[in-house]
Amino acid sequence: MLVRQLFDPALAQYAYLIGCPRSGEAIIIDPERDIDRYYAAAAKHKLKIVAAADTHIHADYLSGLREFAERGVKVYASDEGGQDWRYEWLLDSTYDYRLLKHNDRFKVGNIEFVTVHTPGHTPEHIAFEVIDHGSGATEPVGVITGDFVFVGDLGRPDLLEEAAGHSGSMIPAAQQLYRSLARFKALPEFTQVWPAHGAGSACGKALGDVPSSTVGYELRFNPALKSASSETNFISYILNGQPEPPLYFARMKRDNKVGPKIINDVPMLPHLAPKQLATLAGRTDVAVVDTRRRTEFTKAHLPKSLLAEWEFQFANIVGSYVEEGTPIYLIIDDARVEDAVRILLRIGHDHLRGYFTPTDFEAYRAAGGQVSTLDAIDMPEMERRREKGGVRVLDVRGKVDFDVARVTEAQNIAHTRLLARMSELPNDAPVLVHCASGARAVHASALLARHGYSPTTVSDNFTNWQTAAVR
Repeated sequence: MLVRQLFDPALAQYAYLIGCPRSGEAIIIDPERDIDRYYAAAAKHKLKIVAAADTHIHADYLSGLREFAERGVKVYASDEGGQDWRYEWLLDSTYDYRLLKHNDRFKVGNIEFVTVHTPGHTPEHIAFEVIDHGSGATEPVGVITGDFVFVGDLGRPDLLEEAAGHSGSMIPAAQQLYRSLARFKALPEFTQVWPAHGAGSACGKALGDVPSSTVGYELRFNPALKSASSETNFISYILNGQPEPPLYFARMKRDNKVGPKIINDVPMLPHLAPKQLATLAGRTDVAVVDTRRRTEFTKAHLPKSLLAEWEFQFANIVGSYVEEGTPIYLIIDDARVEDAVRILLRIGHDHLRGYFTPTDFEAYRAAGGQVSTLDAIDMPEMERRREKGGVRVLDVRGKVDFDVARVTEAQNIAHTRLLARMSELPNDAPVLVHCASGARAVHASALLARHGYSPTTVSDNFTNWQTAAVR
């Protein structure tokens, strides 16, 4: 048996290529939308992809399951969770597919996959125990856990309520998750754990930065599993301290259910002439996404453009700051264009129009093109202005951090939820925007400026406010 874990660092997502070298067949589990790279990985090992499967209706990216179905590959998806949690795009389709119930089995070559219904993260969630009959095994070598069990954590049961608006669902989901642990605990301790996400994913609160684990290790050292000494303890632990999910999660859940649009191939993004920036300046019907460093953006940027610094939460910020269906233009280095296109396709931003390089922007600026700046201050200056009055302080950290320590009279809206909650922020005074270090604050400031606010970024560490406040 061959197992290859295929990692997407932008979304902290793991897909799995599992193949039977004897038959030359392979399956992809939890694929993302740009499936050409999975075909390349299979070809490298002289395998043919004959099947694809999802563990659940994903909320953090668009699944590649439909792309595989379009190519005649047999696809497997959950038939658990009730009528509201079915894959609508598969029902009554002409695709080659099978909907799976608890304990259903199927094989790819000499490898058998046993379906385990593991509700909690979502009602339809399934895991796959993997048995390598080619080696004579009768017990699973590993379990594809999806968003059920992570290294060091469990899939959050509040996501449907927090991200998709299913009010009142989080406690029943936490109860389901608690009950789902029984089968996992019964697995042999040597069974490998192959999760769908690693550190950096918003599908849990404390995912380890380790690609795989074992059942025995997780039973001993996973804090979420250790909290399951009783249902009450478990529910309290698992629901406490979860981060705010990025705004685009609700769209992903919807689109994966009704069917992502088919892309077939990853498009080539045209490189546009610098003079075309002038036609985009000040517009909000399109989104110019600037990936340069935040220090450069603060000094000069295209009016009404958004900052999505390449090395800082690029996917989460574009997914949370750009409205669905908005045409997107990028300011980005040539070498990063293809990666950016793939990331944006994975989160459902298909309306990509072209890109400019940072050199193009400088040429536009040198030719007298219109630019904007962002004001930046430190924590002592923020405190001085706050005490003087006539300003609003916006804290764009998560609620967990806000509840621990906060600026006096500050308003808290996590930066990935700001677009949806902007109406809660009155536009009657300058806004001083802070976070823990200034990174989220400058991105949020660009979003506020795009929507007509007058923001000032507090480019400083939050710990310095406590020093400034007691002077």
